[in-house]
Amino acid sequence: MTPLDFVILLFLISIAAGILGSLVGLGGGVVVVPVLTLLFHIDIRLAIGASIVSVIATSSGAAAAYVRERMTNLRAGMFLEIATTTGAITGAYLTTILPARGLFILFAVVLGYSAVAMYRKRHSAALLTVSHDRIANRLNLHGSYYDDAEQKEISYKVTGTKAGLSIMYVAGMVSALLGIGSGALKVPAMDLAMHLPMKVSTATSNFMIGVTAAASAGVYFARGQIDPIMAAPVAAGVLGGATFGSRILGRLESKTVRLVFVIVLIVISLEMLQRGVL
Repeated sequence: MTPLDFVILLFLISIAAGILGSLVGLGGGVVVVPVLTLLFHIDIRLAIGASIVSVIATSSGAAAAYVRERMTNLRAGMFLEIATTTGAITGAYLTTILPARGLFILFAVVLGYSAVAMYRKRHSAALLTVSHDRIANRLNLHGSYYDDAEQKEISYKVTGTKAGLSIMYVAGMVSALLGIGSGALKVPAMDLAMHLPMKVSTATSNFMIGVTAAASAGVYFARGQIDPIMAAPVAAGVLGGATFGSRILGRLESKTVRLVFVIVLIVISLEMLQRGVL
């Protein structure tokens, strides 16, 4: 394969990664890392570096649209970003210390549990109308958005902020360690622990993942683990795909978004388990 063929193929794959990443709030790294390591046999560290760039691109392409549509909970996102950014910096420095195999297995188990928990919640669409969470009430993390699929304004209350912060720290650390985008844990944390609507969780995750990835990108760049030949087509493709995907989310039903997310979580979980065992 010529270098030009490599760049074109990677660009096209990155478009699909951007669409999927913006819909489920995971970032394009969910597709980019497996493609680079399994299909092109790229070193995992360089693949993670390109993945982090793709996550930033996903956030840039989708976040603006979701903020404009009032689907993103900016207050909650900025509050939780304190924990994820700290976790991302921690994870970036732990990459050379912790054994990757054990991390893959642990992450696979966590994602598998999250997928099952989110699937069980698919029929319980009722949102909180009252919150006794002091932090959420003090910072006014509650919100509302207009749902195009249901043609109505949906209001919701936020709870479980302490549990959310703890999970977000772990999510940021995992993002830097494995380069798959911390949305794999952020979305379940907001959906299950904090009771945000599924679409709001996805949109807010898209807003947050770029900041989390940027916090660890500097470390990877300083180590020379971000290759422009890979990062450039990945960033361009993911940005285009994320911009297109952001136009689709509002028109989908929340149950559909949840189902797609659960399927993606299961695929990632199996992939992580395979990497840890083999």
